[in-house]
Amino acid sequence: QLVESGGGLVQAGGSLRLSCAASGRSFSAYAMAWFRQVPGEGRELVSVISYNGDSTYYADSVKGRFTISRDNAKNMVYLQMNNLKPEDTAVYYCAASTFQSVTTQPHDFGSWGQGTQVTVPS
Repeated sequence: QLVESGGGLVQAGGSLRLSCAASGRSFSAYAMAWFRQVPGEGRELVSVISYNGDSTYYADSVKGRFTISRDNAKNMVYLQMNNLKPEDTAVYYCAASTFQSVTTQPHDFGSWGQGTQVTVPS
């Protein structure tokens, strides 16, 4: 089970830190990711982190502004979002991969959280 938190309303240029709490003994064995979705559009991959945190992937749209991290001892994944823009407005979802290494294929992620809303007014 994955539970996201930390979303909210923030002005452009501001920061938010999303958290994802994972339950289950196998958390540290799998890559984790953050996706986002705007109503009426498909789910977009934002960032991925490998099972041990050694490898990461960022979408071009967030590179240099967002940082993904994980704490396997606490079964937590984080997404630090800086310099937020109106186009970052979306529901953000935490997802667990079925692989250890970074993957960018949505079908490689078998578990999803319920999402947390991030709103950046224009």
